[in-house]
Amino acid sequence: MGSLTETQIDHTVHPRVNSADPVPPRPRPATPAHILRDDADALAVAKALAEDFAQGAALRDREGLLPLRELDLYSQSGIWSLLVPAAYGGPGLSHATLAKVISIVATGDPALAQIAQNHLAILSLVDLDATEAQKKMVFDWALRGLRFGNAFSETGGKTVGDFQTRIVFEDDSAIVNGEKFYTTGALLSHIVPIVAIGEAGAYIAFADRDTPGLTITNNWSSFGQRTTASGSVKIENLRLPRERAVLLRDTSVTTSVQGPVSQIIQAAIDAGIARAAIEDTIKFVKTQSRPWVDSGKESAGEDPYTIAAIGDLKIRLHAAEALLEIAGRAIDTGYHTPSLHNVSEATIKTGEAKVLTTQIAIEATNKLFELAGTRSTLGQYGLDRHWRNARVHTLHDPVRWKFFHVGNYYLNGTHPPRHPWN
Repeated sequence: MGSLTETQIDHTVHPRVNSADPVPPRPRPATPAHILRDDADALAVAKALAEDFAQGAALRDREGLLPLRELDLYSQSGIWSLLVPAAYGGPGLSHATLAKVISIVATGDPALAQIAQNHLAILSLVDLDATEAQKKMVFDWALRGLRFGNAFSETGGKTVGDFQTRIVFEDDSAIVNGEKFYTTGALLSHIVPIVAIGEAGAYIAFADRDTPGLTITNNWSSFGQRTTASGSVKIENLRLPRERAVLLRDTSVTTSVQGPVSQIIQAAIDAGIARAAIEDTIKFVKTQSRPWVDSGKESAGEDPYTIAAIGDLKIRLHAAEALLEIAGRAIDTGYHTPSLHNVSEATIKTGEAKVLTTQIAIEATNKLFELAGTRSTLGQYGLDRHWRNARVHTLHDPVRWKFFHVGNYYLNGTHPPRHPWN
């Protein structure tokens, strides 16, 4: 696995985020993606990818380079089909393994980890809601290495769940119209799943990236998670085969682990950001930082207050990772036995994990500069990306509401809402 260096940047080959230049559809893979054998294989693959991704993460962030080579490696690695059930040719691994794998990848580059988030969540939705024929179709795409982006969120509605995009059916076709934003992964995808509302409810419509009527704009300008290319999508009289429209169940009246699956991936990314920040803090303190004048120590790593702070960060990271494991097991239970109790347990445990991973991501990325010192803020090190990534990604779903739902569940026995944001 190679890595791009600053002197090798050719923007005709490595396009920038938020560039006016169009980014053409990515070629489909010539060979099927790897199929993970078991948990050990998944973890080994994730660690190898994280090591590769980490090499150019600071450069990609600083220059706003889209991770084309890295994304191809990632989607061919087998991780993107981790949730495809064994009955359809996939590995069918656990949600606990999913969380651990995504956390490891995010340690190398959380932007790359996030690009896969919606793809993985979509596979879970298809598994839960699609017809048998639709499952075979979508799972086959995933096993062939095709990447799904997303065209879910919108900016015009009153809330995140107020979708204005519409789908109508005409003979054997589905016709979609609307506008989307925060479309992580769509720009570099092979297939763009679109959430749209029809007479029967909400659908996910699977459109090829080059379908006429689908316009993807590279206009993501956030200061964090910069290379996710989470820009906008415009859908104008887009026509696709009717069988590509999957009708989604109303999770407010049916029990499903849809929400916890989406949330545990988000929490795992935050845990990976925290781990990377702590690792970089330790490395910088040991190799670059100077001891404070009052410490009487020969090296910064001997400062007792720095030592205690690192201990605190590690403890809280390990607590967050332990809750991720617990939440993953709870989701597995809710997936196999989707009772109200089991789905609520999965939602609550995942909410608890989301709280801790958010807190340690923010704290670890703040503490990095306090412990490493002023020198660590220099642009040549690119360490500010950890804080920017944590600050932006932890905004995905407000943890203040996690506290409320967790407390209401334990105190009053109130089941948490069931939707993708909880």
